[in-house]
Amino acid sequence: MDFTPTEEQAALRDLAAQIFGDLSTHERLTVAGTGTDTELWKALCGAGLPAAVEEIGLLGLVLALEEQGRTTAQVPFAASCVYGVLALTAHGTPMQRERLLPALRDGTAVATGAFPASRGGVRTTVQAELRGTVGASVQGELSGVVPLVPWLRDATHVLVPDAERGLWLVRVADAEAEPVETTAPWSAGRLTLNGTPGERVGGPGAYEDVLATARTAFAGLQAGVCAGSLARAVRHTTTREQFGRPLSTNQGVLLRAADAYMDTEAIRVTSYEAAWRRDAGLRYATHALTAAWWAAEAGTRVVHAGQHLHGGLGADLEHPVHRHFLWGRQLDAYLGCGAELLAELGELIVSEKQTEITGVGV
Repeated sequence: MDFTPTEEQAALRDLAAQIFGDLSTHERLTVAGTGTDTELWKALCGAGLPAAVEEIGLLGLVLALEEQGRTTAQVPFAASCVYGVLALTAHGTPMQRERLLPALRDGTAVATGAFPASRGGVRTTVQAELRGTVGASVQGELSGVVPLVPWLRDATHVLVPDAERGLWLVRVADAEAEPVETTAPWSAGRLTLNGTPGERVGGPGAYEDVLATARTAFAGLQAGVCAGSLARAVRHTTTREQFGRPLSTNQGVLLRAADAYMDTEAIRVTSYEAAWRRDAGLRYATHALTAAWWAAEAGTRVVHAGQHLHGGLGADLEHPVHRHFLWGRQLDAYLGCGAELLAELGELIVSEKQTEITGVGV
């Protein structure tokens, strides 16, 4: 394994850090509320970041998402790249890629996914009925309700799994989308499908691949959120004095910060490994689950520690560290609870071992 970024990946990471650092300020985030920073999204697309993901792969995306997480920048970067650019690049037909990718690259189209990055996404009520084919594209009609879809209010397309784990791309304009206000920092909505036309994306295994990609990408985003939270805690405890000395000189503070650092590094390295394996064409579903577990479990610990180390300021809803706390908890919920992820990981390991031994999955 070699997680050293290529020259292109490092350049994209540095560019992302510059754009997010310059534009995703506390003042702008306060104005945005739970909505999207449209000017920042235009700047990212103008710089070619979504388009570059096709070339730099999932590891490059994870590196860029870390920079987004550090600043808690509110743009649909992860969703559109995972459920749009990467999904179509890997599983779209040549005609679908030619027709849909240009708008996703320049940001005039935005994609999102109508399922969380957890096994709960399989338990969908959406039913699909085949309608025929247009060219090389399989067409269908979808019916069902998805109660909460992140970034739906910004999206032009939604990737929807049916009850059989088939993936369908639906235009938001053809469905019914209602705004849903949550504490999450993304413009969520409720998606209602009633005979809504959709086109099939990929075949067997496409759902599992997109799900693993999403887990890896959002784990990388969580690594950045945790790193940003920890950086704020370090600045606070090294400048805030108590009894004539900095808070950081207290052993309890040092131990709490050290634990948070180790947890953050664990999230980072597991997301790097999963992304690297996908880009190398290796099996990575178990590695994506491992990254998701670390992001959910350790991520929650880190953002709690960041808030705790700020003392009373950590309870201030308007303080920047609260935004990291909120993102950490929301990403934990999106990725799925630790117990469920571990159960799925155990089942997948057994299935893979059984396949190796007998050649037949369980």
